[in-house]
Amino acid sequence: MTHHEETTVPADQHRIPLEALRQRLHCTGDGLSSAEAAQRLLEFGSNELRVRNETPEIVKFLRQFANFFALLLFVGSALAFFADYLKPGEGNFYIGVALLVVVLLNALFTYLQEQQSERIMESFRNMLPPMITVQRDGQISRIEARLLVPGDVILLEEGDRVPADGRLLEVNQLKVDHASLTGESEPQLRKMACTHERLMESRNMVFSGTLVQSGNGRALVYGTGMNTQIGQIVQLTKAAGTVETPIRKELRHFIRVISAIAIALGVLFFALSMVLGNPLIGSLIFAIGIIVANVPEGLLPTVTLALTMASKRMAKKNALIKNLEAVETLGSTTVICTDKTGTITQNQMQVATLVLGEREWSAAQSGLQQAEGFADAWAVMVLCNNARLTEQHYLGDPTEGALLVLAQRLQAIGDVAARFPRLHESPFDSARKRMITTHKAGSGQPNLACMKGAPEVVFTKCTHRLHHGERVEFAESARRTALELYEVLAARGERVLALACKTTDADAASEEGFVYLGLVGMLDPPRPEIAEAIDRCRSAGIRVFMITGDYHTTAESIARQVGLFTGDGQVVVGERLLEMSEQELSVLLDSRELVFARSTPRQKLQIVKGLQKKGEIVTVTGDGVNDAPALKNANMGVAMGVSGTEVAKEAADMVLMDDNFATIVQAIEEGRTIFSNIKKFIAYVLTSNVPEILPFIAFVAIDAPLALTVVLILTIDLGTDLLPALGLGRELPEQDVMKQAPRRRDERLLTWPLLAMSYGIIGMLQAAAGFFAFFVVLHRGGWVWGVELATSDLLYRTAVTSFFAAVVICQVADVLICRTRRQSILSAGIFRNKLIWVGIAVELALLAAISQIEFLQPFFGTAPIGWFEVSLALPFAAAILLGDELRRFLIRRDNRFVQRWLTW
Repeated sequence: MTHHEETTVPADQHRIPLEALRQRLHCTGDGLSSAEAAQRLLEFGSNELRVRNETPEIVKFLRQFANFFALLLFVGSALAFFADYLKPGEGNFYIGVALLVVVLLNALFTYLQEQQSERIMESFRNMLPPMITVQRDGQISRIEARLLVPGDVILLEEGDRVPADGRLLEVNQLKVDHASLTGESEPQLRKMACTHERLMESRNMVFSGTLVQSGNGRALVYGTGMNTQIGQIVQLTKAAGTVETPIRKELRHFIRVISAIAIALGVLFFALSMVLGNPLIGSLIFAIGIIVANVPEGLLPTVTLALTMASKRMAKKNALIKNLEAVETLGSTTVICTDKTGTITQNQMQVATLVLGEREWSAAQSGLQQAEGFADAWAVMVLCNNARLTEQHYLGDPTEGALLVLAQRLQAIGDVAARFPRLHESPFDSARKRMITTHKAGSGQPNLACMKGAPEVVFTKCTHRLHHGERVEFAESARRTALELYEVLAARGERVLALACKTTDADAASEEGFVYLGLVGMLDPPRPEIAEAIDRCRSAGIRVFMITGDYHTTAESIARQVGLFTGDGQVVVGERLLEMSEQELSVLLDSRELVFARSTPRQKLQIVKGLQKKGEIVTVTGDGVNDAPALKNANMGVAMGVSGTEVAKEAADMVLMDDNFATIVQAIEEGRTIFSNIKKFIAYVLTSNVPEILPFIAFVAIDAPLALTVVLILTIDLGTDLLPALGLGRELPEQDVMKQAPRRRDERLLTWPLLAMSYGIIGMLQAAAGFFAFFVVLHRGGWVWGVELATSDLLYRTAVTSFFAAVVICQVADVLICRTRRQSILSAGIFRNKLIWVGIAVELALLAAISQIEFLQPFFGTAPIGWFEVSLALPFAAAILLGDELRRFLIRRDNRFVQRWLTW
């Protein structure tokens, strides 16, 4: 890319005379020569949206190993290998390998997540057409769009996607759809004159990535590649960066705390062991055991797999999750910023109301064909129209298409256009606000002139109206009635057109003397399920703001229809937002009900960032190119799968495959459940740390035999605990989950009550069960305190296996009590979560295999045990089940002590 590509072009191309623009671009109105175009291609670079990939992929991958958790496991692995070097055959080599595998899997997962941001950038290229018609060397030819340069003259036809930013040289009924760039739902007729001070608003311009809806024209290219409006959005999206998800923050905090505990205990007891006179190698292996026992090696894979399962469940509800961590973010959402067109509404203009004579009719009302003046109004809708019907729908302007669809439904159009051939057209534009067509009516008959347009304009052109089939004067009282009906329709958010006709001898009818026929009100109707979805959001304590590029009145009407406004909601126009200070915006964003109209992509991003500064968790919906920066910068970006552009889909964390806003509410419910479930299996995983650590402490402090080996610790963390923990990730939501406010922003995964329950109560009961089984077995075998036991001794291995079995049995009870935080286990349905029971079966099978299969016993340091050794832990497991059931009962009874200290 040359340095020219990223320079900022002046934003006055719409205002200066065409000749001045040609001089600036050093070109003529007939285009460039091939030689000059080739030279400019070298100077300005190709017409592509460039994404520079400056960092080698291997470097990006290696960065994933620089986090604190990975470094801690690396240290543990290195210490295990070192211990194996000093004293081979103790199983430390396998411990080191297992820790390295955990680090590698976590790094790979994170790396793959980060690749998504680059795909966002690449998807912008799909917005440019591969071929375009250009005028070069005085001839018309087709070239690749990437070869366009400033100074080229391009020819645009219906259906073309504009390949670059340009100033129009010639127009013929040219309408361009800017919805993907600005959010406007209505394609605008282009014209030669500058119509607005703002470049994007001026009708004499066309912009890269927009779609030609109808007509044709020629344009002088002044901006290509990154020097286009869409190029600026690319830069804005690149600058947006990546927002850290709440679950990632919580996991980082959790890992930091647990790792600090592990290191502190490891160092402390290594020093203690040395002080008590134990050898260096023994003290080192002891320290490694303490660290490995404290670090939940299976946590991140477990979280990842749980999030994956949640995303699969959501896919069945038409919500495709692209970023796994974003599943939980939805549950934290406090504000949803939603687009209007295609998200709240159906993105399908429809005729809602007709006013014929002085009576209002619904477009679906029976008897409409017999209404006064229907035949004349029907003819105007069909003839004063440049859209055309297709087998699927229609081609052309959505407003005109909606008129044709209604006309066809009420009465077959057939060959009306052929029987009344058009003689002349005076097109609609923003100044005249009306369209007039003149048609030949047949031999010996006067021509027919049809008019449609803004009511306030059409009324002034009419001198008569229809009354009982007769032409009568359009008196002042009748005008007032018509104006009042117009205001009623407009207040409902309908886009209103007035219809009129007259007979004339001229081939090009004048603007005077028309007969007023009636009004047509059109709507892009809201989706029927939106009102209920917004009401559920309100019940869940989530604010919903609408941000649209559409007009103030349309936005407000839709907001009231779908329940976004239940009281005195505010509509803030983009121009007002520009004038606001950061403090004023912050105060505004405290409002309960807000709609932003005529907003730009930069303003949408400004709103999102403003909310995030206030500590809000923001979910943004959108479907256009203009939404990409906000989608990427939001805590949760949601794109529309059917109507959304590829850019929006790539920028988003979630894609709604049915474009249904209501699907977001179901996803939020799933997200809220995820946080609770992650907390459940953290409580479950942490509990086994206590019976894993205490044997090492007893080994050093009171010279007891080591009751649990490091290999068996890893077996618990990566083997027996894994499937039951995943089962907790499958727990269904609580019944009132969507009637609670979003979780507090300071609520953490790891809390003091959770640590107290896991370490201080349940963990201690498990450790007690393990030591009880361990010493009962040793005592029955004739061991007395102080007698040395070799690691190969059958009695010692049987006692170690009994300790391991006690931990596994107590973990079965633990996983059952972790299924609910408030409800009784019975009310949750004991057998409803099948994965929990699969996990329990697997961990019991693993216990049986490790203890009973002969060739596994040397590796794990175990020996066969019977029902007696297993039964030693059962009273402790029963105490865990019954004790926690009592705790939850007291929580439901609002016991203050239990709610404060024992509720996690």
